[in-house]
Amino acid sequence: MNENSYSPTPEQLAVIKCPGSAFVVACPGAGKTRTLVERARHVLRDGNSPRAIAFLSFTNAAVEELEARLKALNVLPHPIFPSFIGTFDRFLWQFFIVPFGIIGTDAKPTLVPDKGQWEVVPFEKAQSLPFEIFDRSTGAVDEDLAKDDGFDVDTRNITAWETRALRMQKNALGKGLIDFDDVRTIVAARLENSEFRKTLGAVLAARFGEVIVDESQDCNPTDLSIIEWLRESGIAVKVICDPNQSIYRFRGGVTDELLKFCAKFPGDQQLSMSGNFRSSPSICRAIVALRPSKVALPPDEALGPFKNEQALVHLISYSGLKVPSTIGSTFNALIERLGITHSRSPVIAATRASAGNAIGLPSPTDSQDATLLLAEAIMKYQFAFAVGNRREGLTNLHRTVLFVQQHISSIGAYHTHMSEAGLDDGRWRPQIISIANDLAFLESDTADSWLDRARTVLAPGLKGERSISQRLRKNKGLAIALSQPPLQAPPAQTIHSVKGMEFPAVCVVLTVRSAGGILDHLEGKPADRWEEDARKLYVAASRAQRFLALAVPKSRIARLRAHLSQAGCRTDLTEL
Repeated sequence: MNENSYSPTPEQLAVIKCPGSAFVVACPGAGKTRTLVERARHVLRDGNSPRAIAFLSFTNAAVEELEARLKALNVLPHPIFPSFIGTFDRFLWQFFIVPFGIIGTDAKPTLVPDKGQWEVVPFEKAQSLPFEIFDRSTGAVDEDLAKDDGFDVDTRNITAWETRALRMQKNALGKGLIDFDDVRTIVAARLENSEFRKTLGAVLAARFGEVIVDESQDCNPTDLSIIEWLRESGIAVKVICDPNQSIYRFRGGVTDELLKFCAKFPGDQQLSMSGNFRSSPSICRAIVALRPSKVALPPDEALGPFKNEQALVHLISYSGLKVPSTIGSTFNALIERLGITHSRSPVIAATRASAGNAIGLPSPTDSQDATLLLAEAIMKYQFAFAVGNRREGLTNLHRTVLFVQQHISSIGAYHTHMSEAGLDDGRWRPQIISIANDLAFLESDTADSWLDRARTVLAPGLKGERSISQRLRKNKGLAIALSQPPLQAPPAQTIHSVKGMEFPAVCVVLTVRSAGGILDHLEGKPADRWEEDARKLYVAASRAQRFLALAVPKSRIARLRAHLSQAGCRTDLTEL
């Protein structure tokens, strides 16, 4: 969609001119961001409301993109106040935590985003479990998550860990150390007070005439209750979402709750945007087939620059139980024929290991070994320049360096240390960039030579009694952690890492473990266990603009091809 010559579709125009609240279901590539920009122009520049507008989303990347567009098109006033642009988390922090603090303590609130990664260790040499698997109010463990972390609650007594977790939470709240899970608990408790609920609602309604919540499929139930409260307070609330892109169940994301929330809006406030400005007609048809929807939606229509693209969706069939490296080379050959460069055309899978295997990039086994953590942090930082995640890569490297040098006892203690040391101003960045440059893995390096250099570079900042050689020990997995993909290989990405992004071509890998269950769910069979995996497939496939490939186990290829065909999606096939 051209930035300078915007001609909205009737569906987009309905959203732009909608005067009150609305629940908007938007397909991938629907031009949501530009539509929201034009809604802001309609409200602010045209003087249609004497009050401000708030834009909320759930990732910094989404917020930054929207803010950049608003500024580039001169929609927002300078300064932005009284309007607001930020994540939902920041909105809650600014309007609930900063002015009112934490219930039950006078301590100044300090944000600790990685609090969930704190280590719960009830006694010396006890197994460490992450704080996030324990209930904050009772200390009770989530038994399934404990088993995922290697603690079998059926054969072991976990009471000591639960007691320790509850004590940790009490001590943390007493010091004002909270994360956004705590924030939501505090907000929910505040809103149970009817007088507070009414008073703050009136204050916010006096400032904001409209609150737009983008990517609201990433809400959790508490978030939806807060949005409903804003609506009840007299603020026009626009909820923009694609329910089928809810892939954050691990942080409480909603699916059925979102659809129930939609039903609270009158019929004339339930809008849709089905025009796809991102993808080709073949990809649009595939997206419809892969949409694990429980609600009838209009079919996606290709309206963008690739609406005349003729390339079919391509299926790559592979044998065996393991994802083969030939997937990447096959995909590369296919996109070369279309003149598409491999550097911006990723192979995407649910896990980093599966995506790496598909391009011939092995992954070390998961480990808390400091040497492997450092190697992986260096490689992620170097790769971040290719995929636009530089800030995240640099922060991850800083966290790892502090852990290696024993400034923090665990990866999860990073933000607490940053706050206590007063390093939130970012003055650490030049030193970490220098370390990243010094530890770049060169063509002439071996694993041993790189390890020697890492010890030399990090030794001056070491704390504690252990030597740098004890902190950075030799590890047989180091060569794998430092390995680089083949020169002409497409980048390997996880599905979560590409959410909200778009690429000329995409290859999505389905594994032997998941392919059958995903197809069961898409075909309408009882397979709720695979619902989120099906949504991940939908999210990954909808990133593609010109060309989409799906790498699938040979035993499932006929079913997938038939399922796509039912939606009018024709396919080509390569058998490995």
